[in-house]
Amino acid sequence: MARYLDAGLELLDRQVLDCDGRPVGKVDDLELVMDAKGAPVLGALRIGPQALGMRIGGLVGRAMAGIASRLAGTDQALVVPLEQVDEIGIVVRLSVPVADLPGANRLEHWLRDQVVTRIPGGRRATQ
Repeated sequence: MARYLDAGLELLDRQVLDCDGRPVGKVDDLELVMDAKGAPVLGALRIGPQALGMRIGGLVGRAMAGIASRLAGTDQALVVPLEQVDEIGIVVRLSVPVADLPGANRLEHWLRDQVVTRIPGGRRATQ
């Protein structure tokens, strides 16, 4: 049975957790596909500053997406197919672990390795 929802209200900016309760990020944008009747339906969630920058748009959004792309080494946001979404509620729960999501937390890992560990005491914080 199809479920109808206000995607802007029920999905955007919601915290995304993997199947083990580990944070993946927030829903920054949505990917719509056309069904057989030509109506738009939700196909995937897009997570990351690249997706958020494109959603914001304008100079600020392009700058945000560009900086995030440069730091992460890719201009692609994390795309989570709707088939991997287990539950939509206060948080969005996935049916897979974050380790199974290609490119997940790429920017966070780069920031941890290149920035946080260089701050005095930062190595302890990343262990």
